[in-house]
Amino acid sequence: MSTVKVEVVEYNRDWPALFEEEVEKIRNILGDELIEIHHIGSTSVEHLKAKPIIDIMPVVKDIEKVDNYNEEFIKLGYEPKGEYGIPGRRFFRKGGTIRTHHVHIFDINNTNEIVRHLAVRDYLRTHPQDAYEYGELKSKLAALYPWDIEAYCNGKDAFVKELERKALEWYLSAKK
Repeated sequence: MSTVKVEVVEYNRDWPALFEEEVEKIRNILGDELIEIHHIGSTSVEHLKAKPIIDIMPVVKDIEKVDNYNEEFIKLGYEPKGEYGIPGRRFFRKGGTIRTHHVHIFDINNTNEIVRHLAVRDYLRTHPQDAYEYGELKSKLAALYPWDIEAYCNGKDAFVKELERKALEWYLSAKK
């Protein structure tokens, strides 16, 4: 059981502005190391129900250099978590028990992870029925498991894997 409540809410029109606000701060930290920065995750998809946590994906020249910026991220309220289960990533979370932001930093050469995140985001933005079904599933799971993030994640695992498969197929065929 978790000490953090699993909460899924209706889409909030403020999420893009909250993303942009944080982008400026991250851009100031990473400077020339930053190549691009993306709003990812459910808060980046209009009308999609989501946990109210802004997911941000900076892409950098050299992932190893990101560790040098930990102190600056800490000053912004972030907690550096290292790879946190995804090799080649640097993960930061903000907000303590009431999380507000997650930052997933990848090296420009980590195309698999970058494409996976962008494919799912763009697929959900252009496939409203799948986005609706995903939002409904998340709402149902949050109601069933409000204090069990592991059960919540396990409950959406099969849906997410199939979503990623469809999204990657769609994304890669659209890029041809």
